[in-house]
Amino acid sequence: MRETLAALEAGEIGVEEAESQLAGYATTDAGRFDAARERRRGIPEAILAEGKTPAEVAALATTALETTGRALVTRANEATAAAVASTVGDGDADAMVDRDDRTGTVVAHAADFEPPSLDAAVAVVAAGTADAPVAGEAAVVAREIGATVDRVDDVGVANLDRILDQIDRVREADAVVVAAGREGALPTVVAGLVDAPVIALPVSTGYGVGGEGVAALEGALQSCSVLTTVNVDAGFVAGAQAGLIARAVDAARAE
Repeated sequence: MRETLAALEAGEIGVEEAESQLAGYATTDAGRFDAARERRRGIPEAILAEGKTPAEVAALATTALETTGRALVTRANEATAAAVASTVGDGDADAMVDRDDRTGTVVAHAADFEPPSLDAAVAVVAAGTADAPVAGEAAVVAREIGATVDRVDDVGVANLDRILDQIDRVREADAVVVAAGREGALPTVVAGLVDAPVIALPVSTGYGVGGEGVAALEGALQSCSVLTTVNVDAGFVAGAQAGLIARAVDAARAE
């Protein structure tokens, strides 16, 4: 506490960073940012853009960058992503900003930020091209936790040859996220072919009875293969779970 207060008095850190170190969070007009989440849980705090104005998201992203050296925004539309990139750039011209409008993610790193690196790999598998945005969110989160991520796209069960052609790649991973919409059969198939933990990520693609991810979710919950299931379109959760598995694998290999 004394070191933090001394740094604040000397002007080495700002009020928000001092608060985040002492309280574990930083208070802004847009809300309180959980700056201690990564230390506490091993998962970087994400800023959900849905339900917030572009200015609010940009303000929280700036606070995240100031207190942790990194900002991770999910479900950002084009206007919000542009606001974050512009505001972060104005505050730190040397910050790296990676914006992906397809996945709705924005990741910013301060110039002196050192990304974590784990000796573990996560495969993120998408059944179809329409499932790629949600799969991409999972990939971004797992990568920010430090895992090496291998994307395997468009390998749905309409033609089993597509996944069988890529299964050796998937088997090299320490954790697997499988994103699928419609009837959501792919996670069950993959879970029957690999020995790593598989996380089913139902996607709200599809229509009619069981549409909007309902059939995919129920199919994953009823799977005869051993897997874990997250909620519909919960790319952040799937990526975080895979990242936590990767952290455990990395720790075991370091022993």
